[in-house]
Amino acid sequence: MQQVSLRKRIWGWWFFDWASQPYHTLLVTFVFSPFFAAVAAEHFMDLGLDDEAAKAQAQTVWSMCLTVTGLIIGFGAPFMGALADISGRRRPWIMMFSLLYVLGACGLWFMDPGGSNLWWMLISFGAGFIGAEFALIFVNAQLPSLAGREDVGDVSGSGFAFGYLGGVISLFIMLLLFVEQASGKTLIGLSPLFGLDAEAREGTRAVGPFTALWFAVFMIPYFLWMREGRATGRRGTIGQAVALVVQSVKNLRNRISLASYLGSSMLYRDALNGLYGFGGVYAKLVLGWQITLIGVFGIVAALAATLFCWIGGKADRKFGPKAVIIASILVLSCVCLTIVSMSREQIYGIPLAEGSTLPDAVFFGCGVLIGGFGGILQSASRSLMVRHTVPLKATESFGLYGLSGRATAFLAPMLIGVATTVTGSARLGITPVIALFLIGLVLLFWVHGEGDQS
Repeated sequence: MQQVSLRKRIWGWWFFDWASQPYHTLLVTFVFSPFFAAVAAEHFMDLGLDDEAAKAQAQTVWSMCLTVTGLIIGFGAPFMGALADISGRRRPWIMMFSLLYVLGACGLWFMDPGGSNLWWMLISFGAGFIGAEFALIFVNAQLPSLAGREDVGDVSGSGFAFGYLGGVISLFIMLLLFVEQASGKTLIGLSPLFGLDAEAREGTRAVGPFTALWFAVFMIPYFLWMREGRATGRRGTIGQAVALVVQSVKNLRNRISLASYLGSSMLYRDALNGLYGFGGVYAKLVLGWQITLIGVFGIVAALAATLFCWIGGKADRKFGPKAVIIASILVLSCVCLTIVSMSREQIYGIPLAEGSTLPDAVFFGCGVLIGGFGGILQSASRSLMVRHTVPLKATESFGLYGLSGRATAFLAPMLIGVATTVTGSARLGITPVIALFLIGLVLLFWVHGEGDQS
């Protein structure tokens, strides 16, 4: 087998971020989720709900989807990680979940703009999302083999920056060439590419197949350049995997720093996913933005994330990941408070003139900070996990990391759903995210910035 240089292996690893990011940028946040929310709200109004109740119900249904997929990801991750560590093979798992990613994304083409198949579309979206998140766990576990303690934050940050750049470019392509506005034309006044029917929303529905094709093409460098070590020759069983995970969880009693970090990241990453999952929905339901404007908002946020992640990687190298995480949580908490305190009529209780565009400008600013510091938070979190990881058990460790990030992944969507239902407001439904960020911040007190690998 031809030897691949470390530099090329790192580039191959970065290409996973580039290939996979559009699922989060295009589907979870800026194109499919607001499209789904709009279709669902119209569907529920047709069933007899008033405007505000229909919007709240649409957000509740979306939160239910994210809740269920989060539970599946969280509780499946550590066991598959343990199986991979027993065999020493990660690539077969990555290939399997990559296929699930592609199939789930492709299925979104069949979304009915009339809302007749909402539940089937949630299943298709959820399948692809599960594929994306499970593949990420195995890819993250390869990071310790690519860089030492001093450089891991830089490599992680550059990977996220590269991924967000891919997200920006994919979003540009969708907005300029595919997603139709109310006029039936794209953002630059063209009819959707390939003769797609704007009236049937085929330009917007094409986001699923486009995301799948993007992933399939740009995973090629990953599979060519990112090699893994020799297999152990052992075949793990479910029983062995369960035993390993149970033992790992028991060992947390003796690793206070790791246990505290997993608990902290469990909450603040859940809060961040809540922001990502509901940002586009909020813009559509609360501010009444069109999907093309939400897409422009996404471009601004993703460009910010690209630059901020690169800078965050340098900051990680200089100040350590813990300090970077604390700063990011504080900024994001303030952003959430601003979002909850804003509507078309007022900001922080201060009335606005009718037709004021100030809420739009403020939310664009919030998008920059969410994209920028959200990216930094994810990158620094991955870096701090490496500092708590034993290299020979990297996949199992990142399986626990995946569990901590998803074990309560139902919590933010569920709390948002409950708050939305109780208040009857999509805006106030975002409130629980602030509490999750702050509790996660408190738990960081017991985390060692340099980690432990005992």
